[in-house]
Amino acid sequence: MKKLPLLPALLLLILTSSFTAQIVFTDLKVTVRNELGNLESGAKVSLYIKKEDYEKSVNPVVTQTTDEKGNVFFKKLSPISYYLSAVKGDRDNSDAGERTDTLKLNRINKVTVIISE
Repeated sequence: MKKLPLLPALLLLILTSSFTAQIVFTDLKVTVRNELGNLESGAKVSLYIKKEDYEKSVNPVVTQTTDEKGNVFFKKLSPISYYLSAVKGDRDNSDAGERTDTLKLNRINKVTVIISE
């Protein structure tokens, strides 16, 4: 088997790794906690574009349930602001923030939501 000279092989490695590293979508990681600061698994998290849809709980862009660490990951979103609803049982985030900042393009955006009665 022929060996590539070190410099061209190194250059090829750098070019291919930088290409794959730049494929980052606009994602959102939501962490849900309760009023005591504990992580909440099993909470239903929904994103809405319009305030009216958020207020009526209709037409969510996407809905997911938090994992055992209280997280959900929404992938390939538009870089806009979303209304966010987190609900588990009789607790929700209606008193602790309902809208995200405008998501940064090609980044993993993060937000923590507090749910309470």
